[in-house]
Amino acid sequence: MDGDRSRRARLTLAGLAVLLVGAALFGLVLGAADTPAWRVILTRLGLDDGAGLKATDYLIMESIRLPRIVLGILIGGGLAVSGALMQGLFRNPLADPGIVGVSAGAGLGAVSTIVLGGGILSFTGIYALPLSAFSGGLITAWLLYRIATRNGRTSIATLLLAGIAIGAFAGAATGVLIYVADDAQLRDLTFWGLGSLAGATWTKVAATAPIIFVAFAASPFLARGLNALALGESAAHHMGISVQRMKNITIVVVAAATGASVAAAGAIGFVGIVVPHLLRLAIGPDHKYLLPCSALLGGAFLTLADGVSRTLVAPAELPIGIVTAAIGAPFFLWILLRRRGLLDL
Repeated sequence: MDGDRSRRARLTLAGLAVLLVGAALFGLVLGAADTPAWRVILTRLGLDDGAGLKATDYLIMESIRLPRIVLGILIGGGLAVSGALMQGLFRNPLADPGIVGVSAGAGLGAVSTIVLGGGILSFTGIYALPLSAFSGGLITAWLLYRIATRNGRTSIATLLLAGIAIGAFAGAATGVLIYVADDAQLRDLTFWGLGSLAGATWTKVAATAPIIFVAFAASPFLARGLNALALGESAAHHMGISVQRMKNITIVVVAAATGASVAAAGAIGFVGIVVPHLLRLAIGPDHKYLLPCSALLGGAFLTLADGVSRTLVAPAELPIGIVTAAIGAPFFLWILLRRRGLLDL
């Protein structure tokens, strides 16, 4: 049985890699501008002579659409991996950075830097916002863990209620900062409410990618510990896992990935709960496969959602947070009803 499940997980991993490539190509060819996307791609691959193509065609593809897709893949993967890590840490599928307030805390950190931290912005450059958002997310995640966990057990009711309270406080503080912001700062803050990839640039990719890549690189080393933690902290300790150290690293990784994502694209909810839960249904709870599959499916999911947001009300653009919420909110409700035994699914 375990061999069959491992084989299914490896096949799923390969299939998700193909899906991610397909989603990236889908994102490249979609857009309000009538750009011959396939010809630009083939020209760059040396399979077309490029006759008739204009400089604006290359500009649209390489300076607007491509960084947007790369950023979407990074953020989607980072949020999905963060959700899988939080669910493993709290041993509950309802944990998610957006729902429990980590994203709101990260947003407060970034907004504080934009409105109040002119000196910080000039000193740390493109990494100011990711680092500020990381700090806000880290403090929030640590508070949640301290409030919701007693004697090695995490109360999901306490987790959700504390997350709502912390998220509300962070939202109120963010609102005050937006109120005192000047016009130039308000333009920087307009996308925060619902999240958007519209402002994607290679500079943002350069600021976001190292932090999320570090989170990706660290997550496989947490897989064995999270698998052991599912049996209980005592069992994990007897299996040779340094439980407290693993918890600390997990919280830092979640805060880093969530903070970088929020700094680059604002608050995008539900990716961290939808993607890992779907994968658990498909391949099981083994974090050895769940974490890399979450990174791939999260990237594909957000890239496809961004494609929908760009085309659903074209030539206008729907904030991507609306699309992910429209999918994730019913899914979250379904999980709640299923856990209460109200759905026999």
